[in-house]
Amino acid sequence: MMNKTKPELLAPAGNLDKLKTAIAHGADAVYFGLPDFSLRLRVNDFSLSDIKKGIEFAHAAGKKAYVTLNIFARDKHLKKLRAHVLKLKEYGPDAIFISDPGIVAVVKEVWPTAKLSLSTQANCTNLEAVRFWGKQGFKRIILSRELSLKEITDIKKNAGKTEIEVFVHGALCAAYSGRCFLSDYFVGRSANLGDCSQPCRWEYEIKPKGHDKSLVIGEDMHGSYLMNSKDLCLIERLPEIIGSGIDALKIEGRAKSVYYLANVVGVYRRAIDLIYSGKSKKAVASELAFLRAELFEKLNNRGYTEGFMFPEGKDLQNYSGNNMLSPWEFCGQVISSTKTASGFELKVKAHNTIMSSSEIEIIGPSYQKASIDGKSMRDAKTKEPLIEAHGGGGGQVILIDSPIDWPTLSVLRRRL
Repeated sequence: MMNKTKPELLAPAGNLDKLKTAIAHGADAVYFGLPDFSLRLRVNDFSLSDIKKGIEFAHAAGKKAYVTLNIFARDKHLKKLRAHVLKLKEYGPDAIFISDPGIVAVVKEVWPTAKLSLSTQANCTNLEAVRFWGKQGFKRIILSRELSLKEITDIKKNAGKTEIEVFVHGALCAAYSGRCFLSDYFVGRSANLGDCSQPCRWEYEIKPKGHDKSLVIGEDMHGSYLMNSKDLCLIERLPEIIGSGIDALKIEGRAKSVYYLANVVGVYRRAIDLIYSGKSKKAVASELAFLRAELFEKLNNRGYTEGFMFPEGKDLQNYSGNNMLSPWEFCGQVISSTKTASGFELKVKAHNTIMSSSEIEIIGPSYQKASIDGKSMRDAKTKEPLIEAHGGGGGQVILIDSPIDWPTLSVLRRRL
């Protein structure tokens, strides 16, 4: 049965620019954290100052901000944690994501009234576990990705006031909800401390025993991709997922770009709103199929799967290689817009190369998109016409004409 209220759309943020982009394109909430505590050690630019700014920005926009403390901590981490939690108490995030009972104890000691959400890293796979964590004060449970929709529906039906959140899009781990030790074993980088080197994406060679000569069994010239999962994409299944009564839909990808966020957040925002629009099931299904095709074509991906939520497909692995490259490339982001006699003048910061002869699309909130003519491209300082602009050195700033207005943080892409 469909919820009366729309489920929350929760987006990742690896820095302040990504946070602002996610909110601009339709996220109801964002999640982020310091590298030392949040399972994203390397592609994560947040400082304590940035966390404060991120929370303030989200709240000013009427959105929620969640901070992640979801590593499996060692004692050395807990020694630094108390001061960090005191700062979070001052900044006022809407919830904290946790997986380690030791971190739970510290947070409760320092900030007893903090709202707690259980990270998927804690591997919550059954109703009794949901009830257990609810008794520990957790208001929301992020269920393991390994559950089927029937299991999720049954849990939500019997979870009482505890909110249920599920992942609907993003990378999948070959291990059980991220509990992997391969990276630590191979290169000394712990996935459970946010420093995974992703050995599941590496090429491997399989050599059978008992042969005089080494016979390499491989998928291609590089080897075999034994553990390379496809990416999760549940856009076409949203009516069923929302019908389960869950409270929040989560997108993975704190290490992803602003372009990824603009596209994925916008597509899921549009999809959720569409489902609640009153259109026929046939019309909704048709547009959801279109949106899935857009994600597949316009973003680099490893192929898409419906994962364990709909296990009848069982199309989980990409054995042929790491990435499927899109024929489109992120090339710019709108800084501002000015009304002119003939329309609007967009000020754009270049990312990668923009060519005046290229086929260019612009994407705004809720995945509203249009073609844009690059022939009007000119330098923002000199106003001289440009044949091409470049993203190097911080990104060249250009002007480009548009017949309609586009908000700040809309993104541009060009066909390669």
